Amino acid sequence: MPPGPLDTHRPRSFRSEPRSMASAEHPGSPGRTGPVTQCTAGTKPEASAAGPDLPHPGPDEDSDADSSPSLNSSMTTRELQEHWRNEKRCWKPVKLLFEIASARIEERKVSKFVMYQVVVIQTGSFDSNKAILDRRYSDFERLQKNLLKSFGEEIEDVPFPKKHLMGNFTQEMISERKLAFKEYLSQLYAIRCVRRSREFIDFLTRAELKEAFGCLRAGQYTKALDILVRAVPLQEKLTGHCPAMVVPALCATLVCHRELERPLEAFAAGERALERLGAREGHRYFAPLLDAMIRLAYALGKDFVSLQERLEESQLRKPTSRGFTLKELTVREYL
Repeated sequence: MPPGPLDTHRPRSFRSEPRSMASAEHPGSPGRTGPVTQCTAGTKPEASAAGPDLPHPGPDEDSDADSSPSLNSSMTTRELQEHWRNEKRCWKPVKLLFEIASARIEERKVSKFVMYQVVVIQTGSFDSNKAILDRRYSDFERLQKNLLKSFGEEIEDVPFPKKHLMGNFTQEMISERKLAFKEYLSQLYAIRCVRRSREFIDFLTRAELKEAFGCLRAGQYTKALDILVRAVPLQEKLTGHCPAMVVPALCATLVCHRELERPLEAFAAGERALERLGAREGHRYFAPLLDAMIRLAYALGKDFVSLQERLEESQLRKPTSRGFTLKELTVREYL
């Protein structure tokens, strides 16, 4: 019988998850920590990563050609050309297109508003994971106000449709705003520091992720998964510069599958999360995720020893006190 990651007891099942030795520190809900990166009007480079949820050095979806390492001067022209062709294939930029597919008028007891359906698709290939979001004028307005606080100079030339005292529900006005919001999102996305900001990413993902984590807390695992399946692909497309930002959602996916007794799907979600964490042993999800993956691997007859060694080596390098289990950590997100 293999030892557990932190003791010598045999894991009872993949649904039994011991408390890990992860740090109990929890910086709070993602989306409440300000912009992921800041930039000025083209004069300062973007800040490199420092915290567990911030970008770190390395290739990303916006890498510039002159940022690549210098090549061996002895390479022939043909070899150089082949090298850059391979580089382009490996690091093909992710580009997104925004459409306002439709709009509908909704009436509530005390309010009446227009709901715009935003469709986000990836260019360059068939995108089977296009995102469909519902946002109202007040959501766009909140995004604009938040961006002005951090990127006033960068977005000063990006037009935003103004409010009107009358005529907001006419077909003419709705059609005009559909085009305006499409152009607005496209122009924001074209600004590198804006598309990487917490404000922009939250506008496109936070509402759906908040709902999914709420369902997880309520034990509605199937409903939570239905939302995560739609939200996570878009979050991944938006966070290529900082892959760790998607780790909480992937861990929530693992927890939901595990609670629904789908260990294979849970393990697959955990592998994706570990891949995005990389060597970031200080991340608050690192030890709890490894604990959960060791239990799943053992229950599935997979290689758990390498995962256990990875956790033990991490604890030797940086000992931590007993902290949250993976489920305890995920249910604290978006509170």
